[in-house]
Amino acid sequence: MKTLRSSVCALDCPDACLLQITVEDGKVVKLEGSDTHPITRGFACVKTYRYPERQEHADRLLYPMKRVGAKGEGKFERISWDEALDLAANRIQENVARFGPQSLLPYCYGGTMGQIEGNHSKALFRALGALELDQTICATTGSAGWEVNYGPNKMGPAPEDVVHARCIVLWGINVLRSNSHLTPILKEARQNGAHILHIDPYRNETSRFADEHWQIRVGTDAALALAIGGKILSEGWEDRDYLNQFASGLEDYRKACAEWPIERAAAYCGLAADQILALAERYAQSPSSFIKVGYGMTRNEGGGNAMQAITLLPALIGAWKKRGGGATLSTSGAFHFNKSRCGGAHLKKPGVRHVNMNQLASELNDDAKSIRTLVVFNSNPAAVAPDSSRVRHGLAREDLYTIVLEHFQTDTADFADLLLPATTFLEHSDLYSAYGHYFVQWSEPVTEPRGEARPNTWIFSEIAKRLGLQEATLHWSAEEVATDLLRSDHPWMVGITMQRLKEERSIRLNLPTEFRPYADGSHFEDRKIRFSPPPRQIDFEEQPDNEFPFRLISPPGSHILNTTMGNLESIRKLAGGQPQVMLNPDDAGPLGIEHRSMIVVKSRQGSIVRQALVSRDAAPKTVIALGQWWPKLAPDRKSLNELTSERLTDLGGGSTFGNPVVSCEVFRGSL
Repeated sequence: MKTLRSSVCALDCPDACLLQITVEDGKVVKLEGSDTHPITRGFACVKTYRYPERQEHADRLLYPMKRVGAKGEGKFERISWDEALDLAANRIQENVARFGPQSLLPYCYGGTMGQIEGNHSKALFRALGALELDQTICATTGSAGWEVNYGPNKMGPAPEDVVHARCIVLWGINVLRSNSHLTPILKEARQNGAHILHIDPYRNETSRFADEHWQIRVGTDAALALAIGGKILSEGWEDRDYLNQFASGLEDYRKACAEWPIERAAAYCGLAADQILALAERYAQSPSSFIKVGYGMTRNEGGGNAMQAITLLPALIGAWKKRGGGATLSTSGAFHFNKSRCGGAHLKKPGVRHVNMNQLASELNDDAKSIRTLVVFNSNPAAVAPDSSRVRHGLAREDLYTIVLEHFQTDTADFADLLLPATTFLEHSDLYSAYGHYFVQWSEPVTEPRGEARPNTWIFSEIAKRLGLQEATLHWSAEEVATDLLRSDHPWMVGITMQRLKEERSIRLNLPTEFRPYADGSHFEDRKIRFSPPPRQIDFEEQPDNEFPFRLISPPGSHILNTTMGNLESIRKLAGGQPQVMLNPDDAGPLGIEHRSMIVVKSRQGSIVRQALVSRDAAPKTVIALGQWWPKLAPDRKSLNELTSERLTDLGGGSTFGNPVVSCEVFRGSL
């Protein structure tokens, strides 16, 4: 018997698609994008189409288990939920009593993007006074750069309105892979006369889709943006009326731009001066200009300043006043949920130390920090956290008790003392916002949990009961959490109720039909957009040299973006069968590196062995690692993050995954 049901994609993606799920005899057999939703438009992204394979995979974790082998060995035995929950509660209680509540660290991120199983799952730890995790690994640098200019609550034009833009710049983002539901809108805009430019060191699907691609040198984005801004000012193309009303610090910005004349910026960025001149004129003079900027280009030492420089350009020309004009990093600031109690916000205790999640390696290896209990959910730090070898060393500590909630036995799960099976987004209810559109969405289970899998919130509620915690919010149902979140008096949220969401599944925020954010200034109290302190082009401390001549970046691959889908054989096959790095032929040739040969990639942190792709899709002096694979499925069983460090960005304390300098040589050993 076949049944068609709806759900919302919970993978880390701006689109947050509304999905149609086909269930046959209790098994998920097909997944498609909803053809009634104005964003999803009847299709899902390449990885989400294969989610039924993940959902029904033979390796799903089905039962609670405890470790019986050495840490990292991955040997477990099945136990009951009662035994597992008692073990978890007892060890947490013992370690909190002996070492204090700040010996407990929750580590989580975007394994699910739901407000309930993602955000509300943190409530237990705040009730206990545990360490506060700063979730900085992905978006904080870009967010900080944006908010320096415009204040809190990031947003952009409604994606549907981008069809009205006539100059579109896709800057540091592979839209076709990372924001695929913007693609039909871009096609329509081009049919209406738009010119689309892609700026990225990696020539990819979006580069070939665009009308033009600029293969910029890694980390030089601020210089390019300042040069464009300087040309606009020198020609008098700025919107003086808009700036007089809504800008502050413009003279400081003008001086910063003057440091980057077109010729200097062209040489620095690896571009042609006439290209930059033509773009500045087209961008400033088009009826409506739009920039879609990605988070990937911010993951380096100067990423925050780059974001700041790029996103001041629409203010400079008054693009925010035009339909479809402006820029978008994220739409997340428009979702004004009542978050006063979600995730235990009201339970936060003063004086609690914060842990930057990018520095997990140091946290776990510093005896003075005294972390004795680690609870991992919605993340795979053994693969994704910087300085991977030291992360694994810390996870192997015998005095560290690690609880992992997971769908599969990941590299992190191999180090667990207690391994608990969690539900997928198709098996539990949740409430979703988005960072690529303006629809609130509600999802209910489309199938029963596999085995004895349970939602994060159920697991933590049961632990809380055993710890004697009576705080009501720790034990709320999904609907109770969602109902509380929807108790918002913001005009954009009025009328969006639990009852409506259960009936309609997806409801657009109460935004104006032609939504033009920042047309009336910033979100600062004085409504001024801050051009000062001005952005700068930052010279990285970590520079290529004779020993490490290349810059490494790790954008999404064609099929593998992060580790969420990394164990699916079909996905791995489509992605080349093994992790790969790409080099420009002018760099590979002198090193004797041939296409599809095995090479050693070294940084100051460590080394890995990967298959090399030789292609001009990589900018010169750039090594491109395509997606993040499970270490245990790599030929050398090492994470890409063997090569990355805990160095932080200029703004927001973010990761510097696009920062390492590396060397490459032919691999002459055996695996």
